[in-house]
Amino acid sequence: MPHSPTSLSTSNLKGKTAVITGSTSGIGLGIATAMAEAGANIVINGFGDKDAIEKERKNLESKGIKCLYHSADMTKPDQIEDLIKTANKEMGSVDVLVNNAGIQYVAPVEEFPPEKWDAIIAINMSASFHTIRHAVPLMKKQGWGRIVQIASAHGLVASPYKSAYVTAKHGILGLTKTIALETAEDNITINAICPGYVKTPLVEGQIADTAKARGITEEEVVNDVLLKAQWTKKFVTIEQVAGLALFLCSPAAENITGTHLSVDGGWTAA
Repeated sequence: MPHSPTSLSTSNLKGKTAVITGSTSGIGLGIATAMAEAGANIVINGFGDKDAIEKERKNLESKGIKCLYHSADMTKPDQIEDLIKTANKEMGSVDVLVNNAGIQYVAPVEEFPPEKWDAIIAINMSASFHTIRHAVPLMKKQGWGRIVQIASAHGLVASPYKSAYVTAKHGILGLTKTIALETAEDNITINAICPGYVKTPLVEGQIADTAKARGITEEEVVNDVLLKAQWTKKFVTIEQVAGLALFLCSPAAENITGTHLSVDGGWTAA
């Protein structure tokens, strides 16, 4: 019996609302764009130049959807609460939540600034707890919800000089599994995407920081550190991550929950 052509459809996002943290650039903006093209109304969030953010917001609305920008600082639980409440009030629902916001800092543990540790744990891990705890009651009430966590290959394996980042991403996977069990009978799914290195502004910064930490050139960082781990010898693209996030919101993925999906060029297979 042939597979139904609608099994991979993302048309179920038409008229739904997706809240995407850290979405004014990079992976988050890529996911926002993909979901807008699938018909979802979008709430973007993040820091950046006000005019540049407004340009991206209008660009998303040009796809025929409604787009709202919220400036919540993801280290502030009260602002995170307002992000979810505002999305629900202004858009009428919170159907999809993508926890993407993240920062990075690279240094040996004995030189790692405690304030950098606290910021990375707050934004890369604790923020997801706060968005989820406010979004899940809304999703339960409406009988449908999709939560996508943007983790990392570093949620599965470690690298030197990234103690806070690796810790946070491992924590995201544990949170994902726990929430999946709690919401399994509520037509809510939650999964984590674990990308390898994606050429984003965050990774560009890592290249320079890692070169300094290891005492090597930036070219050596790319070839001998980053892409050495990815057996395809290719950076993951933003579009590939966005495509997987979209799939996790499709009918074909309705029985996928509490797991991680790697997009890492074979990194964690070795």
